[in-house]
Amino acid sequence: MPLDQVDVDAVPEEKEMSFLEHVEELRWHIIRACVSVLVFTIAAFAASTPIFKHIIFAPRDPDFLFYRAVCWLSNAVGLGDRLCLIPKDFELQGVQMGEVFITNIKVALMIGIALSVPYIFWEIWRFIKPGLIDSEKKAARGFVFICSMLFFSGVLFGYYIISPFTINFLVGYELEGVVSNPSFASYINYMIMFTLPTGLVFQLPVVVYFLSKIGIVTPEFMRKYRRHAFILILLLAAVITPPDVITQLLIGFPLYILYEASIFISKRVHKKNVVAEEAKRLE
Repeated sequence: MPLDQVDVDAVPEEKEMSFLEHVEELRWHIIRACVSVLVFTIAAFAASTPIFKHIIFAPRDPDFLFYRAVCWLSNAVGLGDRLCLIPKDFELQGVQMGEVFITNIKVALMIGIALSVPYIFWEIWRFIKPGLIDSEKKAARGFVFICSMLFFSGVLFGYYIISPFTINFLVGYELEGVVSNPSFASYINYMIMFTLPTGLVFQLPVVVYFLSKIGIVTPEFMRKYRRHAFILILLLAAVITPPDVITQLLIGFPLYILYEASIFISKRVHKKNVVAEEAKRLE
């Protein structure tokens, strides 16, 4: 038998996975991601004391980084202490049996999920990568890093920008005959609402990239509804912030920058799609 024939026969054919094999593969990706969340959750619960002291309760401290930064900026632009914020002193109460313990577990779980996000994205990438062609793999290079960076940028933005303003407004809002004594659980719920969802909102450029890749979103569509998006962003900023124009602009501006960046991303993807379609037509 010729040597070249032996080499050809020796090359194993790739076996296409069945539906059940895909499900089994997905199951193991999910299990590994859940194990990662569990490990980080246990670690966060074990370190509850420093986490609550230096992270969760930090926006109540007058020395919180954002308060100092805003006060420095206020003085730097010649406004003196007009923009300086002094957080209102308030005590948190556990009003229900087991509230402190259950909320502690909830915080540990949320931290576990947040810290596991890069690994979760990596597992997602490992699952979808075998089904991509070489050009698609090249186009999606850096998927894990970019998604993780955007997520943590959103979480930090919510933690350092949204939470100080909103917490101080809600705690400081008073009605005659009503004393504001927030519960421990309500404080934690708002902190979670200001951070994790913001991390998801910051995934907008990635979502637009994939939607543009399959032709659902185009740069023309996003430009056409730019004014509508701007109004929606201002409304969102008004809902999650105190009735303060400066605060709303501080929050709305980064969200609008994300929208404009998404238009640029959609434009690049759309251009590559047109070039690829033209190349196929000429073949």
